[in-house]
Amino acid sequence: MTVIYVDADACPVKDEVQRVAGRHDLAIVYVSNAWMRLPEGLKVERIIVPDGPDAADDWIASRIGKGDIAVTADIPLAARCLKAGAQALGPTGKPFTDASIGMALAMRDLSKHLRETGESRGLNASFTRQDRSQFLEALELAVQRAKRG
Repeated sequence: MTVIYVDADACPVKDEVQRVAGRHDLAIVYVSNAWMRLPEGLKVERIIVPDGPDAADDWIASRIGKGDIAVTADIPLAARCLKAGAQALGPTGKPFTDASIGMALAMRDLSKHLRETGESRGLNASFTRQDRSQFLEALELAVQRAKRG
């Protein structure tokens, strides 16, 4: 059965995940470094990992598998999930795929370099209502793909 793993620390679409998962009777695992208020449900599990770099990512990557879905903005985690046979979605609804993950990793590294050299301030775009809507649609499609196998 498909499980939706959520990298919950900075995820703006927790309620949307709950809505789609509830419609399809799927389990959700929210993984974070600290306790936070999260949507409740019978098939909701909260995992709090110890502080440390990539602790939540490591927990998710060690358990996710074929047929599961990861919700994360963390590109290296998305790459690890794809390698395990899972699907990965960003919170704006952008799916990470085998075809796109290499470019996404390269752009992440370039952006990091530009921030470190002072060429860029690394400002992120605000999260919009349209992003939320695109995420709902993308998660629904991911669940349908998972159900088809």
